[in-house]
Amino acid sequence: MTDTKTHLSRAERIEKLLKPQLSPHVFVLEDESARHIGHAGARPEGETHYRLRVVSDAFAGLSRVARQRLVYDALREEFDTGLHALSLDLKTSAEA
Repeated sequence: MTDTKTHLSRAERIEKLLKPQLSPHVFVLEDESARHIGHAGARPEGETHYRLRVVSDAFAGLSRVARQRLVYDALREEFDTGLHALSLDLKTSAEA
């Protein structure tokens, strides 16, 4: 699925949504959709399953659950339009 106005892939949209908010030192987003073919939520065109690793001081003082909520809230529209699974590894610089 691509954004018809800007023709961005889901990965590009995720990066565009999160990077300004988190100012990450490390941002690694991997599309793992091919590994989930035939699983729940998978689509033939892909862009449904991702793994995200972010190191950002924006997570300082936040619990693991609060960090996840921050990311999920920022990506709500992506989940509403076909993003099915997102594996998260969210750390501060001191934790990384």
